[in-house]
Amino acid sequence: MKKLLAVFALCAASGMAADWTGYIIDKTCSSKKEMWGDEACAKRCLARGDAAVLVTEDGKIYNVANQDKVKESAGKKVTITGKIDGDTITVEKLVPSKD
Repeated sequence: MKKLLAVFALCAASGMAADWTGYIIDKTCSSKKEMWGDEACAKRCLARGDAAVLVTEDGKIYNVANQDKVKESAGKKVTITGKIDGDTITVEKLVPSKD
């Protein structure tokens, strides 16, 4: 019975929304820290079809499931509220960062 409750608790926790802060950047430039925050470059790359990702300050890269929610924030630092599955975030809300 305890094992069953633990499984239910884990499933419930994985379905909850959480927050991540980082930069919306194209996948190609996401590993180059000097490109984080380069709005002009990110906009060009996303316009040509590159996938947008969220890269956190510690360099963790998350794919974005719903690209339409982040394209307008190319190159900007944001906080995303959403759900994560592996390394992919489904964005529920995006707020520009104040710093």
